[in-house]
Amino acid sequence: MNPLVIASCNHNKTAEIRAILGGIYARMLSMTEAGFSGEIEETGATFRDNAILKARVVMEATGMDSLADDSGLEVFALGGAPGVLSARYSGRHGDDAANNEKLLRDMERLTGRQRDAQYACCIALARPGLPILTAEGTCPGTILR
Repeated sequence: MNPLVIASCNHNKTAEIRAILGGIYARMLSMTEAGFSGEIEETGATFRDNAILKARVVMEATGMDSLADDSGLEVFALGGAPGVLSARYSGRHGDDAANNEKLLRDMERLTGRQRDAQYACCIALARPGLPILTAEGTCPGTILR
């Protein structure tokens, strides 16, 4: 079986995926271990678009199976924001504290059910010569103050 490249720069996510898929893929590599060092601009309009984009780019560059995800928070009263911009909502990619602060400011006047939200995720598996597989899920909740 082809090795699996985990298309993520997040070391914790890579470790989690290795733990979950260890019984399916005997050999799993980080992008660095697979020789991929490029930047992948997430230009998709949806989590699914971005997951497919990342999985495809890494699969094409390495010739190996590639698994990617995209995920984030969707606040219904904000039209689904921050959505695909979750990791860079404040303008600084990966700054969780700044992203949380901006979200809470944007939600300051929202009350009750207006604070309903969901965490959404899509994963994509790209394999040479085969259709890309995807799976999506959500976890509903409410944003507290």
